[in-house]
Amino acid sequence: MFHYILRRLMLMIPILLGVSTLVFFIIHLVPGDPVDILLGETALDVNKQVLRQALHLDKPIFVQYGYYVWNLIHGDLGTSLVTNKPVLPTILSRYPATLQLSIAAMIIAMLIALPLGVLAAVKKYSIVDNVSMFVSLLGVSMPNFWLGPLLIIFFSIHLDWLPVSGRGTISHMILPSVTLGAALASILTRMTRSSLLEVITNDYVRTARAKGMRESRVIFKHALMNALIPIITVLGLQFGVLLAGSIITESIFSWPGIGREIVQALQRRDYPMVQGCVLFISFTYVVVNLLTDIMYSIIDPRIRLG
Repeated sequence: MFHYILRRLMLMIPILLGVSTLVFFIIHLVPGDPVDILLGETALDVNKQVLRQALHLDKPIFVQYGYYVWNLIHGDLGTSLVTNKPVLPTILSRYPATLQLSIAAMIIAMLIALPLGVLAAVKKYSIVDNVSMFVSLLGVSMPNFWLGPLLIIFFSIHLDWLPVSGRGTISHMILPSVTLGAALASILTRMTRSSLLEVITNDYVRTARAKGMRESRVIFKHALMNALIPIITVLGLQFGVLLAGSIITESIFSWPGIGREIVQALQRRDYPMVQGCVLFISFTYVVVNLLTDIMYSIIDPRIRLG
């Protein structure tokens, strides 16, 4: 197990370097000059040239990439072109908000999807199953940039139950986490149903029933526990989707996380900030995939990582 984890951690280095390289060159293709945004188009050419030299923007792009990689190797994500502050402390101050929102969205999705998926599998082809599948289809069909404003209009403006935006109490987290977790809940419901249907007719489940166990114990202890591997796989993969989806959700609800910071940095052509935020999201995604693999061996002792 230790050697497997160490090997996966070593593989993170080329993955993160590849992601950072891709983001570096793509962000430089975005139209717009950060110097014009910082100083304004009416600024003197002399002042613009001085700022370009200070930010190394007058160098060829491969030279700029060399500066970026050199700083990255030394743990320096650069300095924001807008605030002139180091990127790393800014990201670290906003990173917990994004993680908090993503974890809350995942918890809400699991609380909805697991009971609904189990119920749909147990009551296969019944009205309960059909309603569950319709609700899951509806959830995955609603994009968060549409669902978020709809929830704001209904729960915040019409009913005045929940705050519109910001981060503070648990009530501030409800609408954005539901918006972010709706699609995951739909996908997870279908996966739980299909995975449970595959194991519910196996011999060990029939044996458990023949021993006189309660149906709930048979379903949750014997059937569901053996159906968790594909469910955990979906959770691990979809966590990266939650982080990506948080960019839109955080902008809608003014949630002070990395997603909202990326949008603002893109508008201001703040290259180092965008690169640093994407790098942190990629790092989180890789770590979650590693934890997912480790969970396999915990849930199913037959799986050995090596």
